[in-house]
Amino acid sequence: MERTKEGGATRPAEARLRTLFLAGLDGDAVSYRAFLDCLSGHLRAFVRKRLSRSPDDVEDIVQEALLAVHNARHTYEADQPLTAWVHAVARYKLMDYFRARSRHEALNEPLDDYVDFFETSDALANDARRDVGKLLEALPDKQRLPIVHVKLQGLSVAETAELTGLSESAVKVGIHRGLKAMALKIKDLL
Repeated sequence: MERTKEGGATRPAEARLRTLFLAGLDGDAVSYRAFLDCLSGHLRAFVRKRLSRSPDDVEDIVQEALLAVHNARHTYEADQPLTAWVHAVARYKLMDYFRARSRHEALNEPLDDYVDFFETSDALANDARRDVGKLLEALPDKQRLPIVHVKLQGLSVAETAELTGLSESAVKVGIHRGLKAMALKIKDLL
């Protein structure tokens, strides 16, 4: 499509689009279809120039703008330039796209920024497992086994009692005393 220095459509392109559009408004379905085909190329160039995203995004915005032009066709004033009206509709659709995109990007940070964090977290978790393992090894069985089964493996107090041969109250006491002993050892290390 030919362009003027200001970026708008040239007079022949404006005249052709306007003629097809007005004929379409008068009920000429073939002219209206030709208008939409011609306009879609015009809008595609308009949007692509303003958007450096993927072609899918450009096509989505073009389709949204075409739909908006179709739905708002009754608001067009015949004495005004058609491309100026169409560009205004397309600009609104672009702004809608940018608003939605900024909300999405504000809520979703890429995980690539956190690769070092996750690698560090994994290393810290491995260190913590090793340290807890050392602390547990230093405990007597009556304290170590209840902590391992209930706190680390997620078994119930009753299941742990049955598995270890201790009473349920002995399991509870063992957990309490074992955690207290571990906390004291950690405090001594600090």
